[in-house]
Amino acid sequence: MTALRIALYQPDIPGNTGTILRLAACLGLGVDIIEPAGFDISDRNLKRAGMDYIASVALTRHVSWQHFEDWRATTGRRLVLASTRAAMPYTDHIFQVDDILLFGRESAGVPDNVHETAEARVLIPMVEGQRSINVAMSCAMIAGEALRQTGF
Repeated sequence: MTALRIALYQPDIPGNTGTILRLAACLGLGVDIIEPAGFDISDRNLKRAGMDYIASVALTRHVSWQHFEDWRATTGRRLVLASTRAAMPYTDHIFQVDDILLFGRESAGVPDNVHETAEARVLIPMVEGQRSINVAMSCAMIAGEALRQTGF
């Protein structure tokens, strides 16, 4: 098991969240859900996408961004934000084993105050004219690189 964690900021789509929970279960990653979510966390779509893997995830729910930040302050973990507004490609970033990989809402990303809080911001380079990659796919790409770098 690694100490690397995935944090989802107010996720909108249960299917994406379920897919990320399944990914985390298979890779031994912890997950933090920063509420409010755009759906009921017990939603059947979340359960369907995560299937029986959800029971294997070290899942922590935070009632707000401030609650998450208070918790993070006690851990000393670095926050690495995936953002289309970042300048550094995720493959150029040097990940640490106890990083928290933060992914924003599918509909709106994260607000400026959250963006500014992150110690690092990374992006997935894309062809010009495209807005973004699905959050679950982005999470898999960036978590895979972080695990590769940290010796998973």
